[in-house]
Amino acid sequence: MTFMDLATTRQSDRAFTAQEVRREDLLKCIQAAQLAPSACNSQPWKFIVIDDAELVKQAGVAVSNNPLGINKFAETAPVLVAVIEEQAVLMPKIQGKVDSNRWAQFDLGSATEHFCLQAAELGLSTCIMGAFDEAKMKELLHVPEDRRIFIMLAVGYPSGTARTKVRKELNAIHSFNSYEA
Repeated sequence: MTFMDLATTRQSDRAFTAQEVRREDLLKCIQAAQLAPSACNSQPWKFIVIDDAELVKQAGVAVSNNPLGINKFAETAPVLVAVIEEQAVLMPKIQGKVDSNRWAQFDLGSATEHFCLQAAELGLSTCIMGAFDEAKMKELLHVPEDRRIFIMLAVGYPSGTARTKVRKELNAIHSFNSYEA
C-alpha cells in the first residue's frame, strides 16, 4: 500500500464491529507514533490504550458526556486511546528561551496521525475526538493533574463502507511563492 493509498483510505469512522482488536496491532500503531517527528526530539506524548471492556465503557461515557453533545458512538467503540501531552524537553540552548510546549500540539498531531495511518494499513479504523470530559477521563485513567489529555481516539474494525472524500479543489489550497486568494 502506498502512502497515497493510506491517505485516501484512512477515514474517521463512528461505527465499529464487535471484533476484538489485537494488542499486537495496537502496539504497531504506537510504534508508528513513536517514529513521528517532534521539536528537539522531545516526544511529548504518552498513549494510554483502553481495552478492558468495563473501562472502555466508562471511558466511552466520559467521551460522550461533553458540552457539544457529540461522540455518542464512543460508548460502543472496542478500544479507546487517550493521547497525553507530556512536558517537552528541548535542547539546552533553547530550553528556557521559549515555552517548552510551544510545538507540542503539532508534535502530538503528527504522532496521532502516524498512529491512525498505521491503523488504516492494518485494516483498523480510527476517529480522532477532541470533545470529552477531561476531568472524568483523568480520574478514570489516573492521569496526573499537571498533564493534559490532548485528544481521544476510537479504534476498531469499521462496520460501514468507505466513503468518497470530499475536499476543496487542489488549486484552492496552495500557491507558490506568495499568498494568492
